Amino acid sequence: MPREGEDRDSAATVAPASPHAVARWCAAQGWPIHPLSPGRKTPVRNCPACSGARPSPSRHDPASCPCIPAGRPCHGFHCATTDPGLVDRWWGDAPAAGVGVACGPAGLVVIDIDAHQVAVADRAHLLPGILIPDQVKLDGLASGFDTLALLAAFRGEQDPAQDETTLRVRTPSGGLHVWYRNPEPSIRYRCSTGSGRNTALAWQVDVRAHGGYIVAPGTRTPQGVYRPVGAARQPAVLPEWLRSELRRTGHVVEPPGPAPAPSGEGMAAVMPPASGRRRTAAPHQVIDPLIAQVAQCAAASEGTGFTEKLNRAAYTAGGLVGAGLVDHAAIRDRLIRVAYYARPWQQSRNEKIVDDALAVGFVRPLHLKGRP
Repeated sequence: MPREGEDRDSAATVAPASPHAVARWCAAQGWPIHPLSPGRKTPVRNCPACSGARPSPSRHDPASCPCIPAGRPCHGFHCATTDPGLVDRWWGDAPAAGVGVACGPAGLVVIDIDAHQVAVADRAHLLPGILIPDQVKLDGLASGFDTLALLAAFRGEQDPAQDETTLRVRTPSGGLHVWYRNPEPSIRYRCSTGSGRNTALAWQVDVRAHGGYIVAPGTRTPQGVYRPVGAARQPAVLPEWLRSELRRTGHVVEPPGPAPAPSGEGMAAVMPPASGRRRTAAPHQVIDPLIAQVAQCAAASEGTGFTEKLNRAAYTAGGLVGAGLVDHAAIRDRLIRVAYYARPWQQSRNEKIVDDALAVGFVRPLHLKGRP
């Protein structure tokens, strides 16, 4: 990004470029951008339905928003552009607006390391899907910097927070954004938060990717400026080990498979054969009947309580994942498949129900005490 009076040995001495200059630089990299409300890190809103001046009785869909086709910024990354004319107009109208980068269209995957002052999560929830042995001392662990370093150490890889080959941006709250470039455009990575709403890479380690945006370096808020750290000003290729971790933790947006035949055989296809179960039977005794209820919704297009049944199944599955009893990626795939079987016309909504319920359930582990 543009630098004014930069001392590479100290990010604190960097005088940030103007928001307009940052916006033009980002757009020149081929990164679609959109304005952020001046002094904030949230997107600007223009039409009454979005701004809240006259609340809409129903959710305002970006596709029906009149702002975007009229060339006005609205709905965040949905309006993101690299058009120099729009960039000049938007920041000419609002010179103090910050810059948001639409990660998915820009081909970016950003590891967002937080340092929030909150109670440390239980050992079982620090690295989803990884059991941290009791002999590993966690004294002093306090933030996402620690859990990401722990994950890297477990894999024998470099801590991304220390990766000097890629663009890193210090946040006003003391966190760090580590920017990477997705080398395989055919693979889409989903956003998540390390505090529990969606699939997490680690506690207090967020992922910004498809369906989200990241604050560009140089953006100013009342808390401070997003400042680049070190010499690198371009994202490096996402390391292979992180690609594997993102896939393991369910961050890859998998394309929906073909719908099973609407018959008894189709329903059986979404239920795993007994011979294929590698874990103790107890978790499946809990989740199998709930998944069967979702599959039965295929018999009718409405009036079956599909959403409630899918939500319940995914919430229960999340609790089993949180307790370390089932694998997240495997159970998510199974839930997505059965949802597609029952309601193939609403795949995006199915995925949201599953991801949200899995995340909520994950923070409430379901320990099957007293079961075989």
